[in-house]
Amino acid sequence: MPKSPEFWLKLIRCPGVGPQQGRSLLETWNSEEAPGPSDTTFLAGCGWSSASIQAFQRLDEKILAADLEWLARPGHYLVGLDDPRYPALLRRIQDPPLALFVRGEPRLLQAPQIAVVGSRNPTQGGAANGREFARFIASQAVVVTSGLAQGIDCAAHEGAMESGTTIAVTGTGLDSVYPRSSEAVAEAISEQGALVSEFPPGTPPRRENFPRRNRIISGMSLGTLVVEATRRSGSLITARLASEQGREVFAIPGSIHNPMARGCHQLIRQGAKLVESAGDIFEELGPLAATIGNQPTEPPQPDTPGTPPRDPEYSLLLDALGHDPVSLDQLGQRTGLTAGELSSMLLILELEGEVTLGHGGRYTRTPKEADK
Repeated sequence: MPKSPEFWLKLIRCPGVGPQQGRSLLETWNSEEAPGPSDTTFLAGCGWSSASIQAFQRLDEKILAADLEWLARPGHYLVGLDDPRYPALLRRIQDPPLALFVRGEPRLLQAPQIAVVGSRNPTQGGAANGREFARFIASQAVVVTSGLAQGIDCAAHEGAMESGTTIAVTGTGLDSVYPRSSEAVAEAISEQGALVSEFPPGTPPRRENFPRRNRIISGMSLGTLVVEATRRSGSLITARLASEQGREVFAIPGSIHNPMARGCHQLIRQGAKLVESAGDIFEELGPLAATIGNQPTEPPQPDTPGTPPRDPEYSLLLDALGHDPVSLDQLGQRTGLTAGELSSMLLILELEGEVTLGHGGRYTRTPKEADK
């Protein structure tokens, strides 16, 4: 039988009690002979210190009341380890959170997820990659999970919401947003996806919280895609945790002159899967996703009956492309579009099989079967 919100709140708030002590209590308490968590001897037998036992039994009622008031608001939830909505993959990691605070749709926690992470200060092309890879992943009925940080994280959240949905895992309580620059994105996610945290309301952005947050991002996901990262990027922590959890790690390669690509190159040397298109991810994850009954469908082919007409900018760009390789600068001269707009649009067309990127960063239209 699921435990009460009051029980989970007391357990989460109790100092010195982590996932191991909490799970020991839960496993022992589920036996018929267990006296329950109000018994001092019982808690001591679960490996709790005397200080933790006293804190658990004497939690400040004002703090508990404030937590319950937060949970009483529409769209606010607390999902404990015994809740059927708790992410199945996250439950398998070595130290799963005892409970998750959720603002948004808690049923998304059980959906198949792919993590998309990267630099807080990406290049323009890296941000475009994060957005468009996430947009494509979300279009396949797969939730994009990331950490709400500036840069790649927010680009991935925004791209995912253009075609599907997303989960943001935070390193603070859900009564605040960090960084402040992500507030608009967080608000949109709370309405279209879910904000998730193991930290109770009122928890500030402490430095040590974010590596802990990363294990949840990777732990809920079938695999983790690193878009851009320096060799000291926190995204490499997420990738390492994913590997330790037995999940797939993917990395997008970049220029050898781009410092933002060096973390991805390091991951590839260590065994991460090199990714050139979103299709590479699904090809690798297909069998794993199928084992949990969540095989993504193939994306709709462009130019098939019933496909919505393209935006005029895409038609303009396709008209400017020929079968001879053309550079980004030349396309800018022919279309009047900016380099950022062109990079984003070309990536979408490449994912859809309309455009091929060749040597020297030059683009051509992909020949149709009838042209071959």
